Amino acid sequence: MPGRDTIFALSSAPGRAGVAVLRVSGPGAGGALAALAGEIPPPRQARLATLKNEAGEILDRALVLWFPAPSSFTGEDVAEFHVHGGRAVVEGVLAALATLGLRPAEPGEFTRRAVEAGKFDLTAAEALIDLIDAETPTQRRQALRQQAGALAALYDGWRARLLKALAWAEAVIDFSDEELPDGAADTARAEAAGILQEIRAHLDDAQRGELVREGLYLTVIGQPNSGKSTLVNALARRDVAIVSETAGTTRDVIEVRLDLGGFAVTLADTAGLREATEVGAVEAEGVRRALARAEAADLVVLVLDGTAAEPFAGIPAEAIAKASLTVWNKADLGFSVPREGLAISAKTGQGLPELIAVLTTLVKARLSGSGEAPVLTRARHRAALAEAADALARASGASDRAPPELVAEDMRLALRALGRITGRVDVEDLLDVIFRDFCIGK
Repeated sequence: MPGRDTIFALSSAPGRAGVAVLRVSGPGAGGALAALAGEIPPPRQARLATLKNEAGEILDRALVLWFPAPSSFTGEDVAEFHVHGGRAVVEGVLAALATLGLRPAEPGEFTRRAVEAGKFDLTAAEALIDLIDAETPTQRRQALRQQAGALAALYDGWRARLLKALAWAEAVIDFSDEELPDGAADTARAEAAGILQEIRAHLDDAQRGELVREGLYLTVIGQPNSGKSTLVNALARRDVAIVSETAGTTRDVIEVRLDLGGFAVTLADTAGLREATEVGAVEAEGVRRALARAEAADLVVLVLDGTAAEPFAGIPAEAIAKASLTVWNKADLGFSVPREGLAISAKTGQGLPELIAVLTTLVKARLSGSGEAPVLTRARHRAALAEAADALARASGASDRAPPELVAEDMRLALRALGRITGRVDVEDLLDVIFRDFCIGK
């Protein structure tokens, strides 16, 4: 645990703004507030104050707030300065705080102190950065639910039940000569088996929570000049890809972020697919990257030229099989033969509302859960749960002749794995990893 010196930082986004928030936390927060504002206001009441540095120079007229420990975000004394968001004002107040002997905060240090003070667990801390980064309503809702303790309640519930099972298992070891209830060891193994089944069901979620948080990858593939780039521009509602009559204009993967039905989606335009004998080395690399992106994508849209005599020529069979949706483009020019599937014109917008509706349905089907159970949101959680499941599988599958010490040890390993998710155990090993992605002032 770091020393309890007093830290400060800009907590709002950097850059010119109407208001900037500067936060101070630690035993010197009250003294710093009095030094700059002249006095400490009543707790949790905003007061207008004239801020001055040590030389008596006026820095700003600002709102100040005082949150004495332990009723604060970090659990320590906290002061906030809501100043005008000009660069000179912010830098002047930060400089004044530094001259008082306070230390600039490290990334995530405010939230780290809050976790150490027991204000919330690690899953809620991770939800805070997810909430700050949320781009869509679905991401916001997921982050708010996790911050409210949905995941922590689930994992702590398993932990509490496993502690009881471990107590039975250890009783068999410690009081083997005493009269224990019949089947104590069987009761412990049965509880471990029940928790194992629930963890496995939780893990079998198609990574919905992680995809909601990180965004689903949607890749557009097709022949050169089939209209892929025009379609990407139309969906993005801006020119993100070059459109040209010349085949092979797109050489690399071009990405743009979209909001489809409240879900974050990364839409990728790729090089046109055609036979390797028809392209040069640079375009061949573009084709290779297009196929690789299609293979790794969560959803693939195959765009075909509805006016072409051989619309599938040069497109590998595996890419066609990977397609989640096939779209026939250039409907405005008319098709000489009937085309089965969704007909659109990326150029005129014909059929685009229907395409967006279909894509939204596909995204929702991929990311929406079937119930209200909280979902996994990070690979760290998934790895810890997999470790707990392995240990519980050994414990619950042990025979009656298995040494009870080994059964109990497997239960302890599962407990430690669950505890690492919420911060119940081994917190110090996790804090640097979790909070390094936070921004300064959070």
